[in-house]
Amino acid sequence: MAQGKQADTAGFTAAPAGSRWRAAFAFPNPVNEYAARITAGLVVLAAVATLLSGLGGGLVLIAAGFWLRVLFGPRISPFAVLSVKLLAPRVGPAKLVPGPPKRFAQGIGAALSTAAVVLFFAGFALGAWILLALLIVAASLESFAGFCLGCAIFGFLQKHGLIPEDVCEACNNIALRRV
Repeated sequence: MAQGKQADTAGFTAAPAGSRWRAAFAFPNPVNEYAARITAGLVVLAAVATLLSGLGGGLVLIAAGFWLRVLFGPRISPFAVLSVKLLAPRVGPAKLVPGPPKRFAQGIGAALSTAAVVLFFAGFALGAWILLALLIVAASLESFAGFCLGCAIFGFLQKHGLIPEDVCEACNNIALRRV
């Protein structure tokens, strides 16, 4: 048996353990922009409902959704699965955009929503609602205007050398971008 590979119970050689971990935490590249915008719209709906209800449980669910998308791409997050599998195909053919900026944007959402959860349960509800309002603004820009604030921040950081160019070649090279 090849080094680094494991045999499954039937004696067949499986993929190396490291590649299975990479696959589990893979994020698609490119990403269907329509699916990303629909997911952002679902986040807006959930965040507005949470803000109006004042329930901390909604904050927890929103944060969990962001973390699922950051860690596993659209495979596990209920909003992303709904967007990718059911809603986006009804919009029309996919409009492909680079994946790394979208994952970065999801990471910002995960950080803000997690901070909102911590603030809420530490007794600083006003701070939590302010962070949630910022998420609503950013997700609304993505969903309704097609402007990804996290992607813009990613581009700024990459332009200034804080994110290596090889993280997203399509972001650097206009010839690699798909229309």
